[in-house]
Amino acid sequence: MINKNLINSKAWIPPVAVFFLGIININGQEAKKDTLREQDIDEVVVVAYGKAKKTSYTGSVATISSEKINNRPVTNITKALEGQVPGLQAVSASGQPGATASIRIRGIGSVSASSNPLFVVDGIPFDGNINSISPNDIESISVLKDATASSLYGSRAANGVIIITTKSGKKGEAKVNFNISQGFSTRAVKDYEQVNTDQYFQLYWEALRNGYKSSQVTSQQAAQMASDALVSGSNGLGINPYGSNYAKPVGTDGKLLPGATALWNDDWRDILQRVAARSQVDLDFSGGSEKSNYYFSLGYLDDKGIAIGSGFTKYSTRLKINSEVKKWLNVGANLSYTNSLQEAPPSSDSRTDNIINAARVIPSFYPYYERNADGGHRLDANGNYIYDFGKYRPTSALQNQNAAATLPLDKNENREDNFSGKGFLDFTFLPELKFKSSFSVDLVNYNGHFYTNPLLGEGSEIGGSVTKTNSRTLSYTTSNILTFDKKFNQHHFNILAGQEFYHYEFQTISGSRSQFSLPYYYEPDAAALLGGFSGNSDKLGLLSYLGKVEYDFKNKYFVSGSVRSDGSSRFSPENRWGTFWSVGGSWKASSENFIRDLNIFDQLTLRASYGGQGNDKLSTYYAYQSLYTFYNNLGEGGTVASRLPTPDLKWETNLNLNVGLEFAILKNRIKGNVEYFQRQSKDLLFDMPLAPSVGFSGFQANIGELKNTGFEFSLFTTPVKTDDFEWNVDVNLSTLNNKITKLPKGSIVSGTKLLQVGGSIYDFFIPEWMGVDSSNGNPLWKTITTDANGNTVGGTTSEYAKATKTLQGSSLPKVMGGLTTSIRYKDFDFSGLLTFSLGGKILDNDYTMLMHNGSAAGRAWSSEMLNRWTPENTNTDVPALSTTTNNWTSASSRFLYSGTYARIKNISLGYTLPSDYFERIGLKKLRVYVQAENLFTFYKHKGMDPEQTLDGTTYYRYPAMRTVTFGVQATL
Repeated sequence: MINKNLINSKAWIPPVAVFFLGIININGQEAKKDTLREQDIDEVVVVAYGKAKKTSYTGSVATISSEKINNRPVTNITKALEGQVPGLQAVSASGQPGATASIRIRGIGSVSASSNPLFVVDGIPFDGNINSISPNDIESISVLKDATASSLYGSRAANGVIIITTKSGKKGEAKVNFNISQGFSTRAVKDYEQVNTDQYFQLYWEALRNGYKSSQVTSQQAAQMASDALVSGSNGLGINPYGSNYAKPVGTDGKLLPGATALWNDDWRDILQRVAARSQVDLDFSGGSEKSNYYFSLGYLDDKGIAIGSGFTKYSTRLKINSEVKKWLNVGANLSYTNSLQEAPPSSDSRTDNIINAARVIPSFYPYYERNADGGHRLDANGNYIYDFGKYRPTSALQNQNAAATLPLDKNENREDNFSGKGFLDFTFLPELKFKSSFSVDLVNYNGHFYTNPLLGEGSEIGGSVTKTNSRTLSYTTSNILTFDKKFNQHHFNILAGQEFYHYEFQTISGSRSQFSLPYYYEPDAAALLGGFSGNSDKLGLLSYLGKVEYDFKNKYFVSGSVRSDGSSRFSPENRWGTFWSVGGSWKASSENFIRDLNIFDQLTLRASYGGQGNDKLSTYYAYQSLYTFYNNLGEGGTVASRLPTPDLKWETNLNLNVGLEFAILKNRIKGNVEYFQRQSKDLLFDMPLAPSVGFSGFQANIGELKNTGFEFSLFTTPVKTDDFEWNVDVNLSTLNNKITKLPKGSIVSGTKLLQVGGSIYDFFIPEWMGVDSSNGNPLWKTITTDANGNTVGGTTSEYAKATKTLQGSSLPKVMGGLTTSIRYKDFDFSGLLTFSLGGKILDNDYTMLMHNGSAAGRAWSSEMLNRWTPENTNTDVPALSTTTNNWTSASSRFLYSGTYARIKNISLGYTLPSDYFERIGLKKLRVYVQAENLFTFYKHKGMDPEQTLDGTTYYRYPAMRTVTFGVQATL
């Protein structure tokens, strides 16, 4: 695309920000690091550009300690956040190793712009792949949820902030930690139950018979025609697993012939899915003195996926150094590098080569090795089995496909190199006056290699094909922060002022070729025919100025205010700058004499905040300009307008209100927090649709308003605590009400969703299922019409196209949360995490693939089809079978299921050997443990994983994995 007026964003770099570019790191903390303990009443939390004591902080922040992160058997830390923090929704729609969970903090903040939170690593926004961060390197995770907590990050924090603090060395003797684990993974949820071979043949015979019935064909004639065509007819299944002795295995009565037995039963899920191995090794060295500390780590992970040909391998390292080189100067560097390989065959759409879908939709009577008429395997000249590609199979049974044969020869590789470098110089001019200048760079180099072999499968028809893609993402952030912190008697001031600049650039290039002359050569040079070549680059910049003032009196009354001004290259010069702000206050009531005299509260704090943040995260980097696309017109170059100019486009604004109460009683044995939030999005960045005749699909505009409200509740308890035994129980939950409060027109239909004032962003708008006509077995949907008098009349129809779409509920849950328990008895330790989600709905499109009425010959059938309508079974909601389609699996409330579920997300059991056993060999600690992830799922609709995308629609995705690991931790 052509950018007519690209901003030269490099010109925005302030001179003071780059005076030390040779240092490549920032450590957003002091050299002497506070210990973060989630249960400590005076907990120190990491917040924007610093730290604060939670009891006096005016904003909403929650902390996850390292103990809850380090030992989770996850390849991506986003999958360890679910159920840990109230108000945070983490949805792992894909179980593909290395995949990132979708995270939303306090609801959905936008319609067309991004609703993803900002990730900050050691004080600086992070642009690398989040799966490059090793859980072993994490000291703590802070979640900033309201305006006061996140407004200093301005427009980048409109959807909340997740601050990751990595480990630092500590003063004292050098320490070596070693952790090795080995585990295995299976499906977390068993797949949908299917009919067996005998049931399938009898059901399909019934579908054929019903399809043949007509006014010219009697029932007896139709039955004979079905028996004749079942195996080899034009609508037949193409194979006879019962052998040549039963050429017509189903008689005219619809029953299998006596003695007919299937000669094989090849469940494709058994060969395309597996029990997968998982190996992980982490090693770190740390230490420190009075003036410096260091932390160095190495990590290795090999996580094989349950689908053949899938997996994630990662090598990682991190070096973190802090040093007081002068009494007035601290410096720090934090360098990390990760090399990863994700093997990811298609597993998230309706493609015929989707490995997850292929395992599900091919019935077990289609063999994956060729069979003889007697059921034995056919052998090639070398005595090997021959893969069966099913050229005889109907199209619905993935004709000419055999992923078990082709995947080992193909490539579906995503390779990434992630480098992150952070550095800082911290000057102390006076004890109360400090200046920190920081620089951070994130570099991601991606290589995609997708190869289809020329020997077997669809690729053999074109001599194989290859596509290689390379992209390079570079971003850097410079910040200069001046802080003043001073106490005057009973008054305390903390003032911060600073400037920040962010630059982002992206480059990509891709090419494809086909016609390999030799097998087992994967690179494009080995292919003869050029298929395509493309490439592009983009860049953007963000310049910011920020300030914050915090004041407290007697360490009881706290107020704060912040402001940040951002200039974004996405918008026109007239609308480029947005100013965002926050105000907050808290009252430590437990410090008042009249509260203290009650002898009830160990701590009682009331806090409130309000503020506004912006959002510019549209899919385009040039949100205000007209753009053009190049086209090849018979060898002549040309351009076509691809985007209408929108010079008036401006910032989307989030206004956030937070009111909270924090308490502790019974000598801090019971602590809790209750908060109410209201998050209102104004001037929504919205993709307005246009009529196709205009020549553009739509344009971007600031329209509409959206509101998220809810309550958050967290409780931390210690029911039992002795020298030998301690038991902790924590629970958190949050409610969510998402509502559209303003739109430019009455309603907008988008796929299966309806956007309208008063509804949520993910309201299902589909026909209502009315069951099955008991007289003939036809499906029924509801119709709503208006009679001549203007009265609404309800009815039913068997034609899907005539059904009336109505609202059928939202995909968003009403309540979500988690329950954590931990037990320590002498040298034994146990912990468990239960996550839950209440409310919301899921449209299960995966299931409809197995619920066809018989018109998809050869495709697998759910066992629910055994309850189809027949003259003897009229009280059912499964229509009659037929080879004539009736569209009954089209989107309707029939396939809309409750999203309520609970899952034992993690359990861990460990034993620390008494030191007497290993002190003589130099060990300080030795612990053995076993862990399980996604151990049990409690859900009514069997076969579907309830963790789906936020919009509540399944799409043949990689299922979640249940992982059990055994490990050893040692400290020297």
